[in-house]
Amino acid sequence: MEIVAHGIDLVDCPRIEEMIEQHGKRFIKRVFTTAEQAYAEANKNRIEKLAGRFAAKEAVLKLMGTGWRGKIAWTDIEIINNSAGQPEVTLDGEVKKIADKLGIKHISVSITHTANFAIASAVALTKKG
Repeated sequence: MEIVAHGIDLVDCPRIEEMIEQHGKRFIKRVFTTAEQAYAEANKNRIEKLAGRFAAKEAVLKLMGTGWRGKIAWTDIEIINNSAGQPEVTLDGEVKKIADKLGIKHISVSITHTANFAIASAVALTKKG
């Protein structure tokens, strides 16, 4: 496997909290999958967890060079922790089609956050040759 692209994003946690206060469940359902919502709800620092997932989704879109446009849906990208606690990326819909066109076989993501900021870095991997 070789690295073919990288994306990074920084999110202001209070801004995510404002969006939730303004738009409520509409924002949450538009941006986060059911599993991502459940993960955040199960944690005491819910806003930080949601902000981290938001940053990870943005980082994935940046590495694909698309940004959020066209037929892309926020929920086409799901970030769920594996049993060891490491976040893993699952793609669906339009984002999966774009990744397949680019030859992306795996996306590795890292997320960190504080009460004020969440940052995520995503790296796209593909097979050589």
